[in-house]
Order: sequence, then C-alpha cells, then structure tokens
Amino acid sequence: MKLIIGSRGSKLALWQAHWVRDQLVAAGYEIEVRIIKTTGDKLQAIAPGKPLPASMAETVAAAGSKGLFIKEIEEELLAGDIDAAVHSLKDLPTEQPAGLTLGAVPQRADARDVFISRDRQTIENLPPGARVATSSLRRQTQLRALRPDLVYVAMRGNLDTRLHKLERGEGEALVLAAAGVHRLGLTERITTYFSLDQMCPAVGQGALGIEIRSDDPRSREAVAGLDHVATHQAVRAERAVLRRLGGGCQVPIAAHALWEQGHLRLQGLVANLEGTQVIRARGKSAASDPEALGTMVADDLLRQGAREILDAIT
Repeated sequence: MKLIIGSRGSKLALWQAHWVRDQLVAAGYEIEVRIIKTTGDKLQAIAPGKPLPASMAETVAAAGSKGLFIKEIEEELLAGDIDAAVHSLKDLPTEQPAGLTLGAVPQRADARDVFISRDRQTIENLPPGARVATSSLRRQTQLRALRPDLVYVAMRGNLDTRLHKLERGEGEALVLAAAGVHRLGLTERITTYFSLDQMCPAVGQGALGIEIRSDDPRSREAVAGLDHVATHQAVRAERAVLRRLGGGCQVPIAAHALWEQGHLRLQGLVANLEGTQVIRARGKSAASDPEALGTMVADDLLRQGAREILDAIT
C-alpha cells in the first residue's frame, strides 16, 4: 500500500518526514514524500522590510501567524492529494480544520532550548549590549528576565540560515530548539543548554505531529504504530494550556509536561514583553485526562493575571 507524506522543503522538515517514511517503510508500506511550499517558507525568502506582494498579504491575513507553515499542506491533505502530513508539533495550531486529526505523536526528542554563541560564551558571560538573535517572543521574554542588559534582535530563516547569519556577524549568539540542532547533526555547535526552569519550551517543542484525515482508516492504521502514548499525553496537556489561553506561536506562552513517578507534571508560563513580569503555574495528575490538567494550569495562570499580559501584547 502506497502513502504520500506531505512536508515542507527545509532540511529539518525533510529530516522529520524522512524519519517517518523510514519507520513506515520498515513496517511494510510504500511511501512517497512530497514537498509543499508554504506561505511561511515564501515569507522567509523576502528581505526584511520589503513589502509583501498583495496576494501573499491576503494569505497571511487569512492564515494568521499560527498557520503560515502548514496552511497549504493541510489544504492538500483535505483534498486527498497527500495521505499524511508531518509537522513540528509546535507549529500545529491547537484548533485543526474540520476533517483533520492528529494521527500519531512519536516519542519526543529533547524539548529544551539551546544557546549558540560565536565565541563559545555562555549567556551569563556575554558583555552588556551583546546581540542575541531570536524571533520568538516566548524566548525573548524569558531571556530578558535572565539578562535584561542584552539586546534581543529578530532573525528569520530556517536553522541553517540562522547559523550562517550568526557566522556573518548578525549577532553574538542565537537561541534554537535543541531537537532541530540534534536532528541535523549540529550538536557540536551548541554552547549550553537552558534548563527547563530557565527557559520553558514552546508547546509541543521537540515532538512531531503526524496529521491525517479523520475519515481515512488506512492512514490511521499506518501511523498508529508510531504513536508514543506518554509523549502524546504530555503534548495534549501542553496544547490544552495554549487552547485555554487562546494563544499561538507569536505570543509569549510556554508549557512543558513530562511523566515522573507515575504523574504527568505540567508547567506553564506567560510573560510580558519586557520580561519584568513572569507568571508560572504548575500542576500534576495521575489520571488519564491531560486536557483537564492543561486547563487547570491555564486557569491558574489566568488567576495570576495572564489575560491582562496577553491582551496588552495582542
């Protein structure tokens, strides 16, 4: 039986799609990987400050920041042109289009963020005013809480592009997800790892999401063997935090869950842009209802003032 997997064309996206392909081929399936160019990919190719073409501006407005890297892939999945899509789960909005579902979440890789500097200096040792590159508000706010005297600059592009920009001097350091750096075999570039308390990860960071059509039992059966129950439950809790708070990847919301001693432990975080107000909440549950745990932690964040912070940003 042949299945077609849709993927973005970046090195990291293809690594992820090919990993899924290899697992399914080993299980006896014939797999084709099809590259689909998304609006997000096209945006990254536009020089900063250059106006968007009218047609692209309309697409961005319709998709919103949450769906720029998946919109076209999901359209082909719904149309039946592909049978499954492989995403970095942190890019997948919590509200999926009608007719699509998360068929499997493989075991998560390292969920932490990493610090990469040109001169192998740690964030603690960088001089005041040094430029640290990251386009993520989640990272920027937590970094400002750690080092408010540094300058945080936006940097677009895929992982390879950002590393090249760092070498060209567009910053003294940058922050990336450990999982992507590991997957591309660039672990030696890492200066230090942030602890989960220093830098709470993005929802779903380090995990893959395999999206399928809800009414496609063939694809559901094929990917079911790749699902890692503990990871799937953890990311369900994290995504419930994001769903309750109503945020996406462009707001400073973080959440991370993991199983310890028979309990699913979840931490959530919301911070203001200056990093001067960082709200944290934690919870744990032994029950098999990750969404309830995520909602509980999100409600704790809201009681502490998360809504006022998020409203001020959006």
